[in-house]
Amino acid sequence: MPPQARSISSYFLKPTSPAAAIAKASTSTSTNTSPTTPKSSTPAKRPITLSDAAKRAIEEGLASSPLRDGSPEPASKKAKIDSSPSAPSKVADIFAKPTTTLTATPKSSTPRATSRDELRTKFADNPRWASLLGLELDTLGEDWLLALQDELTKSYFLSLKEFVTNEQKTKQIFPPAPDIYSWSRFCPLKDVRVVIIGQDPYHDDGQAHGLAFSVRKGVRIPPSLRNIYKEMHDEIPEFAIPKHGDLTEWAKHGVLLLNTSLTVRAHEAGSHANKGWDQFTAAVLKVVTARLAPGPSVAADKGEKVAGGNGVVFMAWGAHAAKMCAGVDKNKYLILKSAHPSPLSASRGFLGNGHFVKANEWLEKRYGPEGGIDWKSLGGE
Repeated sequence: MPPQARSISSYFLKPTSPAAAIAKASTSTSTNTSPTTPKSSTPAKRPITLSDAAKRAIEEGLASSPLRDGSPEPASKKAKIDSSPSAPSKVADIFAKPTTTLTATPKSSTPRATSRDELRTKFADNPRWASLLGLELDTLGEDWLLALQDELTKSYFLSLKEFVTNEQKTKQIFPPAPDIYSWSRFCPLKDVRVVIIGQDPYHDDGQAHGLAFSVRKGVRIPPSLRNIYKEMHDEIPEFAIPKHGDLTEWAKHGVLLLNTSLTVRAHEAGSHANKGWDQFTAAVLKVVTARLAPGPSVAADKGEKVAGGNGVVFMAWGAHAAKMCAGVDKNKYLILKSAHPSPLSASRGFLGNGHFVKANEWLEKRYGPEGGIDWKSLGGE
């Protein structure tokens, strides 16, 4: 069974500042003496304090450390950072405020790219980026690519790409490489109205094609999707249950079908979990909440807010999905939670949850009579 999702707050670590490091060093190296300690022949130890020169040395050491200059961290240290949760914090703060994370290279004053071609030119100047990020440059939908451009060059993502690339050379990996980011091409960022969070891509032959819960036409409909169809038909009688499991039409109508992990080894569920995909998909959700937020926002101040964005609906089915979207502002977005549609849990809260009707009612209030999702777009064929 794939590991459970971690809270999104655990993916955003705050680096230690030089001032904090100096204060910690000063405290740890000082010796407390008691005024009531009896005198002895041995001279009392004087409190040890850091000289200005020592403090400057610490500052210079921190300034030239891998955390500052962007050079790759030792593998053992990086693994510890990537796997350790940060101090407890409100997950909602992660969505509301810009967050500082470790990057693979130092920040520069170079303006953010505004087109795919500009970003391609920028990445070409860095050999590691050029060798690892070709798939992203070629297959991510352009608005997603530009929104996530800083995420792609972070240390964890480059390490993830090295892992996936090596896996693809020696093992069968699903979905096929061109389909890993199909969710971004079928559902542009500006069109997102509903987010359905999955967990792992299907790991049997011919199933996964980059959309959560979806399989290609001609492939047997998975049990979870059959229950989704059943619930849809119960809520919307006009919905004709399709004879296929391809949800591409939903994606084209504004439904972001996003798995938490975007790749998996054939026939090995959860084999690419905890490799970095969960941090990347958390960043995807953060982009959605930042750029499609109703009213004033940080994205609006930067000129990055999607015109007309007035919130989205999150469908969180099962504990994993619920944890991934924990902390989303309920005043700005609709979060619909229930049991997972798997046959093991569907009868314990998924069937009868009314999510599809509730989503459209909320969207029509925010976006007008035509603002809902055309769930019937799949047709009955």
